Amino acid sequence: MSDPYTSRRAVHEQEVDGFGTVRILPLDVAADTPAVHGWVREERASFWGMEDLTEDQVAGIYGHMDTLDTHHAFLLVRDGEPVGLLQTYEPEADRVSECYDVRPGDIGVHLLLAPAGPGGARPGWTGALARVITSYVMVTLDRRRVVVDPDVRNEKAVALFQRLGFEPGPAVVLPEVDLPDVHLPEKKAQLAFLTRR
Repeated sequence: MSDPYTSRRAVHEQEVDGFGTVRILPLDVAADTPAVHGWVREERASFWGMEDLTEDQVAGIYGHMDTLDTHHAFLLVRDGEPVGLLQTYEPEADRVSECYDVRPGDIGVHLLLAPAGPGGARPGWTGALARVITSYVMVTLDRRRVVVDPDVRNEKAVALFQRLGFEPGPAVVLPEVDLPDVHLPEKKAQLAFLTRR
């Protein structure tokens, strides 16, 4: 089977022993929205708050994000298969900045994994993808600290970040954002931080 993503420029590419080659591609709104829409509509992705959106609405959100210099979306591709959505953002340009003291070199990350598929759970996948993402943001982008802000009710995500070495920060309330192009409801989040050693 040929890899439909080979013609797309990656911002980062990394071989992970026993896992495969992971490429981080800037999200192509037209090409990638159908897959992303399918992922965010699943019950397991309910904390993304996009489960009731149409494909056009999801495309609109990522189309708007594509106009920003501070927020970016990427498709994670493993050996030609899309396996996740990565979003990075500058914390000082995000509502999270109202909830903690942003330091120079901080970067925010959101991660949504594609569903496991018919084979069921994929042991080791999250850890392998996390290593690639960490390498991208801390080495390629030269950042000192990663901040994540999963919903406090998302116990799986909170536990996952702790297993990955993130140090828990405070539980906070991210304020509602209501702008012409963006609406985000208030969110109770558990901050966590990973500092480059």
